[in-house]
Amino acid sequence: MAGELSGELYGARLIKAMCQLNPQLRVTGIGGQQMRAAGVELLFDINNLAVVGGWEVVAQASAIFRAYRRMRKLLIEERPDLLILIDYPDFNLGLAGVARRHNIKVLYYISPQVWAWRSGRVKKIASKVNKMAVILPFEVPIYQQAGLDVEFVGHPLLEVVKPEFNREPALKRYGLDSSAPIIGLLPGSRRNEIKFLLEVILESARLLKAKLPKVQFIMPVAPSLDFKQIEAQVNQASLPIKVVAGENYEVMNVSDMLITASGTASLEATLLGVPMVVVYKLSWLSYIGGLLLIKTPYISLTNILANKSLIPELLQRQATPDKIAAKVLELLNDARYMANIKREFAEIRNQLGKAGASARTARIAMELINENQTV
Repeated sequence: MAGELSGELYGARLIKAMCQLNPQLRVTGIGGQQMRAAGVELLFDINNLAVVGGWEVVAQASAIFRAYRRMRKLLIEERPDLLILIDYPDFNLGLAGVARRHNIKVLYYISPQVWAWRSGRVKKIASKVNKMAVILPFEVPIYQQAGLDVEFVGHPLLEVVKPEFNREPALKRYGLDSSAPIIGLLPGSRRNEIKFLLEVILESARLLKAKLPKVQFIMPVAPSLDFKQIEAQVNQASLPIKVVAGENYEVMNVSDMLITASGTASLEATLLGVPMVVVYKLSWLSYIGGLLLIKTPYISLTNILANKSLIPELLQRQATPDKIAAKVLELLNDARYMANIKREFAEIRNQLGKAGASARTARIAMELINENQTV
């Protein structure tokens, strides 16, 4: 069960690794195109589930409830050997409870961010889950203290973040000039991120163009979004922005600086050594609710792992075009910062273990399945 784009990317790789260990596996669940390509029989597509913020979840409640009912029915009627949950905690913890009541083993891969908010969920997770496979090293003691079997498997992005093209071929592919600044624009992969951030980021680009006439912009569009719709909206801004379908890593790799939504993209950029300004914006109801629950002083995993304000974060009322543009200009003109950031990013990469998270998690999953079949 994966509820958003990054989760289904990890899920697809996990399923491929599991099928290498046992080609006879049958996998059913919720995900997207990548999980379907990996051989999953999809019950529901995640495009109707991937939202951020409490109020946004309410708006999608009907689709989320339908998906939950279908998964619940599958668990009760088919009694699978193993339920694998990937992040998406409120939905997945409900399913974990159903599985527990029907003696179905549960593996949780990609922990909910209990260290950032709602730490009380740790006990709930421990009561419903057989095994945690975590991707951040500091998550291990959190679950150990709750008495849960937990293993650090490394971060799956280490095996994923690999641009298909080197920088020079990619520059030619996109028609970009390395002698002028290149700024990548990443407004997010969810529809409500586009709603709150796309216009703000486009206006930031307009202000940057006025200050840096030779600046170049490139924007990748996630496969979870309508490419033509995004492209049309960008074209209406009358700015020279190259819009491409997917190819996030290639876009990051050619960029001197990124303006990116908070989320997986910030960590991907960190692994590629690309400086960035992170922006984050929700409805005010969701934002205020989050403020009451969030325990960490940072929103991006880059800063959380660095345990300091390594990259700028402009949140909610601070995420305005003029402040975004000003921060980008400040960093581009700070030669010392630009030189040091790659060293800082390399230190973060070292915290994330070694590549092979999918294979290690597949081994754990197959052990749980085999235990179940020998009982």
